[in-house]
Amino acid sequence: MQPVGERLWLAQASEPLAAAEKILGADIAYPMLFRNNLDGLDSLVDYIIFDTSPSPNSPLALAAMTASTRVYVPVQPEYFAFEGLQSLLDIVERIRKNYSPQLRVGGLFLTKYARSYRRSLHHEFVDMMKEHEQLGPLVMQTSIRENVAIAEAQVQRKSLYEWAPTSNAFQDYEALTKEIMVSLSA
Repeated sequence: MQPVGERLWLAQASEPLAAAEKILGADIAYPMLFRNNLDGLDSLVDYIIFDTSPSPNSPLALAAMTASTRVYVPVQPEYFAFEGLQSLLDIVERIRKNYSPQLRVGGLFLTKYARSYRRSLHHEFVDMMKEHEQLGPLVMQTSIRENVAIAEAQVQRKSLYEWAPTSNAFQDYEALTKEIMVSLSA
């Protein structure tokens, strides 16, 4: 872990971590990896955010969910993403039953979302999600617009706060953070 700001530390994904994930999956105790190693940190930190691979079946994603109380899921407004959500919800439910009774999905937020008329499929996708009996109540108000500043910040290895603090992407992530903080205090 390395400090990246005031009261902010980052444990960055890397190639060695990807290699370790393959070994980790073979260990029967891997779901408890993070939870067991985070015991005692309550007095030192307010929040821990795990940003894992999009595959809910990855050993690191499963270990992160086991150590968590909430899962916030980024969703691209595309059909296959919608289909994968049910699988993710099933995995969260299994983890809740077997390892972490406090775990729940805190919300689903759209990424790479284009509100423009040219992307009317995005609007149809959002409507389909909001009307879905199980997913609808989980859809968050905030969506992350498609914005080149995200890719630029990644290339520059900087946060959006450092690279593009006036960008739409920064504003969207700031709004998402506020919405999550409100949901955590509810």
